Amino acid sequence: MASKRALAADLGVVAGFESPRAALEQYPTPPDLAAHVVHLADLHGDIDGRTVVDLGTGTGMFALAAALRGAARVVGVELDPAPLDTARDNERRVAASAPVHWVRGDATRIPLCPAEPVTLLMNPPFGAQKGNRNADRAFLETAADLATVSYSVHNAGSREFVEAFAGDNGGEVTHAFAAAFEVEAQFDHHTEDVRELDTEVYRIEWT
Repeated sequence: MASKRALAADLGVVAGFESPRAALEQYPTPPDLAAHVVHLADLHGDIDGRTVVDLGTGTGMFALAAALRGAARVVGVELDPAPLDTARDNERRVAASAPVHWVRGDATRIPLCPAEPVTLLMNPPFGAQKGNRNADRAFLETAADLATVSYSVHNAGSREFVEAFAGDNGGEVTHAFAAAFEVEAQFDHHTEDVRELDTEVYRIEWT
């Protein structure tokens, strides 16, 4: 198993959004954070040899991290077609050996029904933009329906909500930790070159 640091270095070539859409909260997942989450998932036996779904994959950061860590197959689901084109280019850049399937689809009405156990990775919208409130709830609903285990990134202060949702939908939060999420200026309303967001990552087992 390659180190977490080596995985982050490999993910450093992954390109972000060419024309990010604020309404969809298209912020690229930082390589260090993706490497940390996937490294932890691998240590728990949730990556190697498994089917991994990256929900709202964007340009493929989580999907490619899983592919580099030995997933049996990876599916990246994204509603916006433009980032999927970038994700395909990123797949060639990282040269992962695991097969990656890029699917255009709505994360809240996912066009998948795999028979095998699924590990789901996601960095859902935090609900910061008008009209996106509780957007991460819809992503968690898909996780409850599709996954045996999920890893998701949420805004800081989400623990009570995530634990309650999991408990009401056949899930259990087994691990939670704080994580820094660096966002580079990419929209007109951004006033800083780089802003560090306080986020939380949750591992949930679903039954």
